[in-house]
Amino acid sequence: MNRTIAAITIASILLPVAAHSAFKLDSRYQDRDGDLVADIPEQTEKQTDPSTLVFAYTPVEDPAVYREVWSGFLDHLSDITGKQVQFFPVQSNAAQIEAMRAGRLHIAGFNTGSNPLAVACAGFRPFTMMAAADGSFGYEMEIITYPGSGVEKVEDIRGGELAFTSQTSNSGFKAPSAILKADYNMVPDQDFEPVFSGKHDNSILGVANKDYQPRRLPIRYSTECCNGMS
Repeated sequence: MNRTIAAITIASILLPVAAHSAFKLDSRYQDRDGDLVADIPEQTEKQTDPSTLVFAYTPVEDPAVYREVWSGFLDHLSDITGKQVQFFPVQSNAAQIEAMRAGRLHIAGFNTGSNPLAVACAGFRPFTMMAAADGSFGYEMEIITYPGSGVEKVEDIRGGELAFTSQTSNSGFKAPSAILKADYNMVPDQDFEPVFSGKHDNSILGVANKDYQPRRLPIRYSTECCNGMS
């Protein structure tokens, strides 16, 4: 029996994650104090003081819309630094990291999955994250499908495709995959076929437009299990 497409989407937050042990700092950076992020260069000739600060937010469907969303922050940043501030729309997480590595991007809101890579490869120094006025923060996960798809509960995804964003995304793949395994004993490439849309927006639009065609996946069931884990 075929299963339809569903998509997982989770709201991104800016999370201060230091470089994981799997990500070593690039040779151009040093970490003398052992805090897992690149040190500020002691030599003044290796420091920069740009007249214009460039800011970019993690890729979204329409970056131009977020230019207005961040306008208040950019004005505040300009006031406290006395510098011009420019919004730089990026089309991919890789492009955002590369821009910072090349010195063309100075301040950024990275998605959680890109934080360790940005720290290790671009010298990113996380210092804050998005939160509510009461200090609370976190993810909200939704599994969506279109009406009449036949998917009424999470288990109905078995044997079909599930659209994620990218394999490096915490919110778009890693976290939901861990939850599906822990709570439903469902593993990508074993119980369902993961497909990758690139962005949360693409996943939502793809489901709405029925771009992801359902197909039957040969299931390879695990023979080991313990408390819902396999």
